[in-house]
Formats: sequence, C-alpha cells, structure tokens
Amino acid sequence: MTTKIEISGVGKTFPVRGGGAFTALRDTTLDIAEGEFLVVVGPSGCGKSTLLDLLGGLTRPTTGRILLDGAEITGPALDRGVVFQQYALLPWRSALRNVEFGLEAKGLGRRERAETARHYLDLVGLSGFEDRYPHELSGGMKQRVAIARSLAYDPGVLLMDEPFAALDAQTRDSLQDELLRIWERTGKTVVFITHGIDEAVYLGGRVAVLTSRPGRVKEVVDIDLGPRHETEDLRSSPEFAEHRHRVWSLLRDEVRAARRLDVPRPRREAVGLG
Repeated sequence: MTTKIEISGVGKTFPVRGGGAFTALRDTTLDIAEGEFLVVVGPSGCGKSTLLDLLGGLTRPTTGRILLDGAEITGPALDRGVVFQQYALLPWRSALRNVEFGLEAKGLGRRERAETARHYLDLVGLSGFEDRYPHELSGGMKQRVAIARSLAYDPGVLLMDEPFAALDAQTRDSLQDELLRIWERTGKTVVFITHGIDEAVYLGGRVAVLTSRPGRVKEVVDIDLGPRHETEDLRSSPEFAEHRHRVWSLLRDEVRAARRLDVPRPRREAVGLG
C-alpha cells in the first residue's frame, strides 16, 4: 500500500521552566498507509498528543522528520483536519457556520460553502440542525459538528485526539460506528488517539502501542475483525477478546513504568503533552 505518512526517528523535547528539558518522544518511527485507520494508545504522559501535534504541524520535531506524501510537515495546512476532545466550536456561529469556517480559508463562495457544509452535516447525521448553536446541541452533536467541520475542506488526513473521551458510553459507541461509516465512505487516512483499549481494537485496522515516557513505538498490532458496525456482538467475540488481551499485554508493563516515573510532568496546555 502507498505510504501516506512517514514518521522517521522523531524526538520531541520541551524546555522546562527553571532550566532543564523534558523529553516527550524519542526515536519514534512509524509508517501510515494511505486510507488507513491507525489508532495510537499508550500510558498517560507518553507523548500521544504530542505526536498528534507534530502530525498537525502545530509544533516541530526536535529530531527526525515527518513526511506527508513525501514532503516534510513544517506547519498546519488544509491537507490535515484535526478533531479535539473539547470540540473547539465557535459559540457565536451556528452548526452550519462552524462547518463553513475552514471553507472560508479555501476561498469558496457563500453558496458553495453552505451547500458543502450541509452535505457534511448530513454525512454525520445532523441534517435539520444547521441553525442550532453549540449551546443548543448535546455533547455528541457538538462532536459531530467538529468532525463535519474537519471533513468539509476535504483534507487527506484526519487527526483525532481522544474525540469521544468526554462522552457517555452509549453516545461514544454510536459515534464510533458513525466514524467508521464516514471513514469507509470517504477513504480518509485517520490517526486516532485514545486511552481506551476497547475503542482502539474496535476502530483500528492497526494499533500502535507507545512505551512509557519518553514515548516510542513498542509494537504495532494488526487488527482483523471484519466490518465492525455490521456485527452487533463483535465486542463480545473471542477474536475481539484476543486482540484486546494482546494490546493490554503490551501496555501493562508500560503503565507500570509510567507510574514509577518521578519526574514532574509539565502542564499539557503549556507544552502540548499528552
């Protein structure tokens, strides 16, 4: 398969207030195929969100490089869409106008923006909610708007940082199925960060397990479960349990190692860790 993203020997170090440095990632290497749904898991503080920030061009590697379609990522661009855990919707804009936001940067006219935004709101199941403002939407609906906004300007890569973590279990399961349907229909390359092993196994075609801090790729697990959302009892199947056990076995020692670390962790909002 064609390689979409090449992460080669990437390390990321942040300066710490008062002197010294904090290494979030070290010698991280991973290839991601075009059209792949890759999930990244790891213990808290291992650099998962830092990796996503690097893929989004929100920060630059200290060492190594990241290539997208053969070109080095040097900053944010419309070829990558990002969905965060906290929605990041503009409260003064309706759902339609929030989805139109990225289309404005592409220079589309008003009519084309509105038609495109309506198409993607329909894709995420929000047809009829175009005029609702964020405060009028549930958490699941807000996340659907955020996904529609990221898809609307047609990026080749969708980066998702624990987008369902704040939702209740029923809504989370529903949106997982919705996301898989969208991925199958659009063919986007998806990189999805999560703490949840069940979520990782259910969504991912492959699951990349990171080590404890400083993070690097410990192992990539191939997941072969067939069509996820077409099998109601998939999560209770022996195959699912086998994959789940494999991922947990890889994570177990890393979680223990992370708990033993006695280096104070800088605040994520200050340095972009996660």
